[in-house]
Amino acid sequence: MSSAKPFGPSQLLVPGVVILVLALMVLPLPTIILDLLLSVDIALSVVLLLTAVYVRDPIEFTVFPSLLLLLTLLRLSLNVAGTRLILLYGAEGVDAAGHVIMSFGQFVVGGNFVVGVVVFLVLVAIQYVVINHGAVRISEVTARFTLDAMPGKQMSIDADLNAGAIDEREAKRRRDNVRKEADFYGAMDGAIRFTQRDSLAALLITGVNIIAGLVIGVMQYDMEIGEAAKTFTILTVGEGLVTAIPALLVSMSGGLITTRASSESSLGEDVATQLLSKMQPLAIGAAVLFAMGLVPGLPKMAFFLVAAAFAYAAYANRAETGDAALDGPLDTGGTPAQPEQSVETLASVDPLSVEVGYALIALVDERQGGTLLQRVKSIRRQIATETGMIVPPVHVADNLQLGPRTYALLVKGVEVARAELMPDRLLAINPGTATGTIEGTTAREPAFGLPALWVRAEQRDAATAAGFTVVDPTTALSTHLSEIIRNFLPDLLTRQHTKDMVDRVAQQSPRLIDDLIPKLLGLGDVQRVLRQLLRERVPVKDLTTILEALADVAGQTKDADQLNEAVRQALGRAICRQHQTEQGDLPTINLAPSLEERLMQAIVRTEHGVVLAIDPNDAQHMASRIARALETAVAQPVLLCSPALRPHLWRLFTRVLPQIGVLSHSEVPTHVKVAPVAVLD
Repeated sequence: MSSAKPFGPSQLLVPGVVILVLALMVLPLPTIILDLLLSVDIALSVVLLLTAVYVRDPIEFTVFPSLLLLLTLLRLSLNVAGTRLILLYGAEGVDAAGHVIMSFGQFVVGGNFVVGVVVFLVLVAIQYVVINHGAVRISEVTARFTLDAMPGKQMSIDADLNAGAIDEREAKRRRDNVRKEADFYGAMDGAIRFTQRDSLAALLITGVNIIAGLVIGVMQYDMEIGEAAKTFTILTVGEGLVTAIPALLVSMSGGLITTRASSESSLGEDVATQLLSKMQPLAIGAAVLFAMGLVPGLPKMAFFLVAAAFAYAAYANRAETGDAALDGPLDTGGTPAQPEQSVETLASVDPLSVEVGYALIALVDERQGGTLLQRVKSIRRQIATETGMIVPPVHVADNLQLGPRTYALLVKGVEVARAELMPDRLLAINPGTATGTIEGTTAREPAFGLPALWVRAEQRDAATAAGFTVVDPTTALSTHLSEIIRNFLPDLLTRQHTKDMVDRVAQQSPRLIDDLIPKLLGLGDVQRVLRQLLRERVPVKDLTTILEALADVAGQTKDADQLNEAVRQALGRAICRQHQTEQGDLPTINLAPSLEERLMQAIVRTEHGVVLAIDPNDAQHMASRIARALETAVAQPVLLCSPALRPHLWRLFTRVLPQIGVLSHSEVPTHVKVAPVAVLD
């Protein structure tokens, strides 16, 4: 049971503000305290606006909706407190409600209550008609699109995780950010409406104060109507201005934070980079301002000064761009010069290669923002983590013989897959559940052959809302590469890789290796067992258990199938875990006893080894029954049979039903609940 944190200043701050708001509404307030609180309100509004300017990502400021609500309530409570002082003591003079209200009523508007009323109405109009209305609309649209895009973002994260582009920790961080983003914009959609109604409340309070002040001044204090109007109007307008300005700042901060796009820089840096970094607009702007200064009647000095500033900025920008061009490498438009390769290097074959057409070079070149090389590193790490085998390095190169947008995947120098990408588009994949339709170029997802469309970047949200999974071209290529590597892992496991893996076990269990290799089995025998495990998608991470199992049975048999079955039985828990449901059940397709007996009788020994000799029609019938069971099952089942039949049935069905796992009864631990979904007879 976790213990609560001790109370500290940070935990008392928000409850203190809430209690203060309640107190301001019901208790009379000394003028000095009101001055202090009004100053704090202005300061907090300024800090809130500056924070909105300097924040780099909206989700870094997730407390903003709550702060906006608290500041609005604080400002309204100050209105109540100020109204009380104005109406109770306004007849005593313009300093009756404190020096802050008096200063805004006299100094800011020159003591002219008509000017004050006009300024106040202008501020209210700006806040309500322009800023608040726009901020509310932006919040509505942003919240709606953010919530609509959540499923697509989640699927994109899952796609990157499956492709090896990110690890589980990064995926969790991104999912948390998606959730925080949805929560933030959802809260902003409601909180921003408080500022909209706040301006109306301020206008209503001001009107009530002026009318009530006239009534009180004339009827209770026997003041002249002109004097009462001037005194109470100056105080009321001062109070309105001192609360309208912070309200305007808070509304501006709400608009800024809602429209702020995620960036690595602050708003000021982005504006300087994106607006002032282009020479042509600055130069044209300077010319236009200079021409306007020549128009008779317009103030020449003002236009000429601003034109000179723009011209200087354009010149400085041009000089900076020129220096950068001179300092940087000369780009001739071709590929960078490569060092001359030796004959031995040219004659060697890379275990894994990715060749791309010239239009896809940007996906590889990190100087152009390409991330494929980083994705490849992530894929190798992920596969090593999942399977226990270290994938050899992947050689990535351009190939002018390929189509401009074509890439090819090679294993040991032989092309095994080829596909086309549109580097300036996104791939919208239909996982089979898409309900809407969008415009795009028809394509096929390269890794799994799913129907897809190439769409423009601005169609991402629409495609996601229609049920498509949207990925960028790099993700499509890296996912394809990941699947190819998994399919060809057995071919990539060489004797040298096997020796390296065995040597790592020898550092921890030297006696095991001494007893097994080469006394009982050769390195090639171990390699064949590991390859067969990888063919059946069984991880070889627990190499110690694998070698222990081989050491136990290698004295009785050298048959590859029997060695493999012994290892699979030792890895039974891990193998079953791959196929179990979240509830821990193991969905299976069982063989009827009569069918299993007929299959056992069909096992014969030939000069080429032990084979399962059954009629092809019977095999086709069994495959059709299994395929129907796979289609109707809620969870992916496995075919369960006896240990003697298991390797033969796996070889029989692996080509026509590569997704089916074949397990023996010996591999299923006693604590695992078997849940049959079909029985073959």
